[in-house]
Amino acid sequence: MGLIKTIGRKPGVQRVLATVASGYLRLVRRTNRFTVEPADAYARLDAHGPFIAAMWHGQHIMISFMRRPQDRVATIISRSPDGNINTMALTRMGVRVMRASGARGRAVKDVRAKGGAEGLRAMVKALKGGETVAFSADVPKVSRVCDAGIIMLARFSGCPIVPVAVVTSRHIRFNSWDRACLGLPFGRGAMVFGEPTFVPREVSPEAVDALRQRVQAELNRVHDRAYTLVGRPDRVGGAPAAAPQGSPA
Repeated sequence: MGLIKTIGRKPGVQRVLATVASGYLRLVRRTNRFTVEPADAYARLDAHGPFIAAMWHGQHIMISFMRRPQDRVATIISRSPDGNINTMALTRMGVRVMRASGARGRAVKDVRAKGGAEGLRAMVKALKGGETVAFSADVPKVSRVCDAGIIMLARFSGCPIVPVAVVTSRHIRFNSWDRACLGLPFGRGAMVFGEPTFVPREVSPEAVDALRQRVQAELNRVHDRAYTLVGRPDRVGGAPAAAPQGSPA
């Protein structure tokens, strides 16, 4: 393990980094002029009750911006040491973090699968307790391909899947597998909510795949729309370009 990574895993260092990260995110949220679409999105969502906020993994950094002060939002982060900073930063942003593996493809085949089942149970419990759950929909390490795990979460919880995109006109695009995007201050922002997808308790494998493709298409649509609203193209598509670790987009 490299020296920088070793230092970065020290609890005191992680607390400082989390404080800086959450403070920066608040600055971005306050200094961008956000448009919400549809205009009555929150009224519609309130009518549904708790929901599954589906996002592409590269958008997870700013997903907390969708939370209003009165909203109860939870998300899931792995127990790896690298997830500690994200956990502390999101907690400071008012998001409750559950530490477990997410519900992924293996959990679809066997809900008793170690790790995936644990995360699935935690998220179902959160939803049934009245919390909205923010969930990265991608297949692990495969950007912008929806995994069937989110369909299983909707199936067992009875809550709808609502695709969400949160973007800013000024941002940094990272050269990572998910092309993660971090907003910059003093620009325009957009939060776009998609159409809800409900999953019945009894569903065939063919229907699961059709629902998965529907959520994937709606996620792509809301992201395209969000970038249109801020006047910038969404540059994700194909393999990441050879660029510095963080480069303005």
